[in-house]
Amino acid sequence: MVPAVLRRLEPVVYSRTTLELDDGDFLDLDWVKSKSETDRLLIALHGLEGSSVSYYAQGVGKHFSEAGWDVLVTNHRGCSGRINRLLRMYHMGATDDVGRLVKHGVELGYKKIGIVGFSLGGNLCLKYLGEEGHRVPAEVVGGVAFSVPCHIASANRKIDKPHNRIYLLRFLRSLNNKVRLKHRDYPDRIALPTGQNGDKWPSSFAEFDDRFTGPIHGFAGAEDYWEKSSSRQFIPGIKVPALLVNAQNDTFLSQECFPFDEARAMENFWLETPEKGGHVGFGGPKGEAYWSEQRALQFFEQTVGLGTTYPAPKSKAYL
Repeated sequence: MVPAVLRRLEPVVYSRTTLELDDGDFLDLDWVKSKSETDRLLIALHGLEGSSVSYYAQGVGKHFSEAGWDVLVTNHRGCSGRINRLLRMYHMGATDDVGRLVKHGVELGYKKIGIVGFSLGGNLCLKYLGEEGHRVPAEVVGGVAFSVPCHIASANRKIDKPHNRIYLLRFLRSLNNKVRLKHRDYPDRIALPTGQNGDKWPSSFAEFDDRFTGPIHGFAGAEDYWEKSSSRQFIPGIKVPALLVNAQNDTFLSQECFPFDEARAMENFWLETPEKGGHVGFGGPKGEAYWSEQRALQFFEQTVGLGTTYPAPKSKAYL
């Protein structure tokens, strides 16, 4: 909670563009450009109900731009301050939008593209890289993901525990409000709770995803959505260097969210499990870049500068 509440960053000055999508929707993109011309682009993917103004999004944008990268901080559908056009919104498995962002970067002429994702955005990062495998454009040099509930069903059971209730209620308040806004545009497609005979607003992710996320996005329900969207099953398909950092004291993550076996078996996938860090809370000295931002930049700089071989030796210290 400390970084989210107490971190003080010099405001990042974004320049916004809107990317029109083939399905008739749009993505609002916020850019932080390097002071010098560069062929490197970082695509930053925020977490559930976050946006480009989230502290971690601004932090990574500032740190990478100062290091000579252009940074594209996306706002998932409906997260930019204006509701998106279509009935569909964003969700844990919506990697089609990630692919479109990568294509946009290639079209703009970037030669080296990295992806960094936080929480939900981290799940999208890993799922995209694993799904696409060898089809990932050659410009994509790798991905870094922080605090990822890569096994969604068990993570949601963990989030439903009493000690996480304050976070869960905050998420659901925002998500339920967004459904109300979407109902205004699609009153015949979304039925709001009546408050009668037990028909109440969702009070858990299971209820929300079963009633809204699943049906809206073509899933049979919450369990079907979670199963198909969890990134862990796609990790073996990743063909570019990728790093997952999940803290041991992250109260959102279940044991299934720590893919040790995959990290031991794969040459291009690393799992780091620091003792502390919480959920997207990897801090640092006041006024300096957070550890997570430094770690992501280090990974990308080493990968870009030395090809596809990560210089640090694989050892149990990373597991």
